[in-house]
Amino acid sequence: MGKSQNSLLLLFLCLSALAHRSAAMVYWTAVVELSYDDSNNETVEKYCECGLYGRNSPVDKASGVVVLPRGDPKGCGPETDYSRNFSSSPWIALVKRGNCTFSEKINAAKRQGAAAVVVYNVDSSGNGTTQMSHSDADGIVAIMIGNIQGTEIACLVRNGTDVQMLIDVGRPNGPWMDTYWLYFLSIAFFVVTAASVAYFVFISANRLYSLGRHRRAEKKLKSEAKKAIGRLVVRTLKRGDELTTSDALCAVCIESYKAGEVVTVLTCDHIFHKACIEPWLLERRTCPMCKCDILKALGVEEDTKDMYSSPPAEVTVITVAGGDTMYEVPLNGSTGADPEQHQHRYDNRAFEADSEAARG
Repeated sequence: MGKSQNSLLLLFLCLSALAHRSAAMVYWTAVVELSYDDSNNETVEKYCECGLYGRNSPVDKASGVVVLPRGDPKGCGPETDYSRNFSSSPWIALVKRGNCTFSEKINAAKRQGAAAVVVYNVDSSGNGTTQMSHSDADGIVAIMIGNIQGTEIACLVRNGTDVQMLIDVGRPNGPWMDTYWLYFLSIAFFVVTAASVAYFVFISANRLYSLGRHRRAEKKLKSEAKKAIGRLVVRTLKRGDELTTSDALCAVCIESYKAGEVVTVLTCDHIFHKACIEPWLLERRTCPMCKCDILKALGVEEDTKDMYSSPPAEVTVITVAGGDTMYEVPLNGSTGADPEQHQHRYDNRAFEADSEAARG
């Protein structure tokens, strides 16, 4: 069970690491919408999901008039100028890739108040794009578009056309995952969580079942112990009994024996107060002194299904001390054997005399 639990934990950690790593590898596309009036004063609108958000860019919307840097189309250096006649309107800087880092291009436009920065790719790259890394220029929307599209927009702006651009959020993508990677990770997480919960429920149920089984077994053993206790020899001490005149003590309560007290003799010949030994035997079922198991001594089989369905007519229990037989007891007095064969023999002669007197 420990190995299974460790395997589930390892799988969960791997999926968690996979989710964290995949989140770092995910990139977002950008939807680019263009709107401008052509030479015939007709409004032209173009739409494509052809942009790519920078790695350090907020994945957010932005809109404004497209503005080119004066002089250098690549917009490098702090002296880059984006002069315009519509200072109160939001605007988007359009610069070409090359000559300096993406952070330098973005920061130059950001300092002059651009709402977003669009970088178009180098010549001969077609409409290919890459994800920009600009860790020193965050807090502003920055996307990259292809060279063909960027060049076309730049030509329109140079010819005096006001080009309105809207940048919107596209779809998440990854180098090794499809667009539904979030659904995949969610399902995988749910499966692992459900498996973990099911495993712990199974373990808990198994433990509860084992505990219940143990309790039922203990209850059954107590029931059998009661039957066994009922078969033990019980007698009342009389004045002059050897136990009352000697220094003998009950090993359970550590009290001396007195006349009139009821004692129980175990199969191993050890004697205790009846009120002391019976609760002890119900819990432990063994002699406090020699650990003799009364269930085994009386022939009780703990694993037998039909216990005592037909109890033996007689069971003889023999314990040896110094090589001499100390105790023989019949468990059922209703047998047809000779009554003389069903007598108790004790080392305690006073007890034996009392027993013979009772029979007489």
